[in-house]
Amino acid sequence: MRDTEQQAGAEPTVWRLEDFGARADSGEDTVSAMRRAIAAAASAGGPALLTCGPGRYDFYAEEAARVPYFITNTASETENPDITKTIGIYMNGVRDLTLDGDGALFVFHGKQTMLALDGCERIAIRNLHMDYAEPTVTEAKVTGVGDDWIELEIHADSRCVVEDGKLYWIGKGWRFREGPMQAYDPARDTTWRIDNLIEAATKAESIEPGLVRLGFGDAASAVKVLAGIEPGYVLQSRDGIRDQVGAFLLDSRDVVMEGVGMHFMHGLGIVGQFSENLTFLRMALAPRAETGRTVAAFADCIHLMGCRGRIEIADSRFAGAHDDAINIHGTYLQIVDRPSPNAVEVRFMHPQSYGFEAFRAGDEIEFARRRTLTAFGTGRVHSVERIDDRTIRLILAEHAPAVDDSEPGDVVENVTWTPEVRIAGNRFARIPTRGILITTRRKATIEGNTFERMRMNAILIEGDASSWFESGPVHDLTIRDNRFVECGDAECPAIAITPAVDVPDAARPVHRHIRIEGNRFETREAVVLKAKGAAGVSFRDNEIRAAAVPGGGFGAIEETIRMSDCADTDVRDNRFIVSTD
Repeated sequence: MRDTEQQAGAEPTVWRLEDFGARADSGEDTVSAMRRAIAAAASAGGPALLTCGPGRYDFYAEEAARVPYFITNTASETENPDITKTIGIYMNGVRDLTLDGDGALFVFHGKQTMLALDGCERIAIRNLHMDYAEPTVTEAKVTGVGDDWIELEIHADSRCVVEDGKLYWIGKGWRFREGPMQAYDPARDTTWRIDNLIEAATKAESIEPGLVRLGFGDAASAVKVLAGIEPGYVLQSRDGIRDQVGAFLLDSRDVVMEGVGMHFMHGLGIVGQFSENLTFLRMALAPRAETGRTVAAFADCIHLMGCRGRIEIADSRFAGAHDDAINIHGTYLQIVDRPSPNAVEVRFMHPQSYGFEAFRAGDEIEFARRRTLTAFGTGRVHSVERIDDRTIRLILAEHAPAVDDSEPGDVVENVTWTPEVRIAGNRFARIPTRGILITTRRKATIEGNTFERMRMNAILIEGDASSWFESGPVHDLTIRDNRFVECGDAECPAIAITPAVDVPDAARPVHRHIRIEGNRFETREAVVLKAKGAAGVSFRDNEIRAAAVPGGGFGAIEETIRMSDCADTDVRDNRFIVSTD
């Protein structure tokens, strides 16, 4: 079973997945074999390498681990009362292990969190591909459009039934009709959100196996529903319930994912929660080309909340999400009571984020105004008392800020769990929303990336204590040497620095020291930068190529940059070119 004996300071002990009963290309369940192999490698002591031969390995939900986890930004108590996660590959308390797939394909059947690391250290996942047998985002190609009908060719990996004149999507353990829908245009390699045509249809009929026609009553009522839909487009449907995630990294540190393909992720993507030093290199968060599919993620691709240390996401490809590509933030909890001078009760406010361990003894916290997000005090956590899934009592090592200094709706942020970030050399395409959302007070760099046709902001720096409650301030961010290709629209700039505050105040800015340098913007009608209530924003040595738009477009660089209530701005040495190509 062991290829080499463990020696102090020597190469890691090598374990083979096949020796625990796994068989490539057999269609047999690999879950139990993987569980036994991980247990053996983890218990041997010292660094270990777990390998598998090339080929396909199947993972079925029946034998998968079932563990309850509260996961940020997933589902509310109403949407999904059962927080149990079905986990195909589960590591708990494992240290010094590398899982190297040698290019193998892991295929998961039924809704699963494909990989979970809980309390692990020094883990590397390398050279493997993960995918779903039946993705929970279904796909159908538009083959014909009439005055009051549309014809759809169902993708081979999607299944549906027509009952009582209605179309339902089905899979192993799931069925839906309503939910978000997107359209994908292969000619421009871009996606956007649309109204659900399945819901809007008054009649569905099966023309032949794999071919369905939807009717919309009459031509007059169909005009609005079918506006802009053309043959060749792909319609992508999902139910919207984030009951699993692609991968979950909890309370773990020094984790590397390198050369890994995440070709479909259900619920939310790779989620890091209160983990430290996470590295993602040469990732492919995109469908496998041989499947002909266009979707890789049910929602975000990489979502990191409450992490610290160094985060690096580099040389990777993001294509085919149903929400943001990368989101890095903390969580504001609202102050709901002051039971004693050194105690505050705080509450999770967004329906989809609650229950997790948001504070630990020794953590530093910052008090912030709901209306302005400006800090008005700090503290250190002495102990934490869980009152219920949404309410926490924090006992502080010293008195909290005076009651007279607080306002209804004020919040606290855990500032100990905020990371340094580098996002470099990545390509973003077929993203319907934002490329990168980032709010961290530590040093961050976004460089050498290509953003293609983001429908919203390519980069959004926001933070709020009234909606998603995603914290916190940006204090040191460099955005350089990136290429932005037709990102945003007339209302949505390519880069937005827009904290959700009632009245922006440059004298007390939420975000500061943001340098935007050496980038290339290729735009039609989208503003390239919008900033409000920030300080120390520089926009230097950038090139803006503005397309000539009949009856519109931009005539000068000043029209593409909009800053209000900002202090100490520096806009110079930029190049503006009007292109007729």
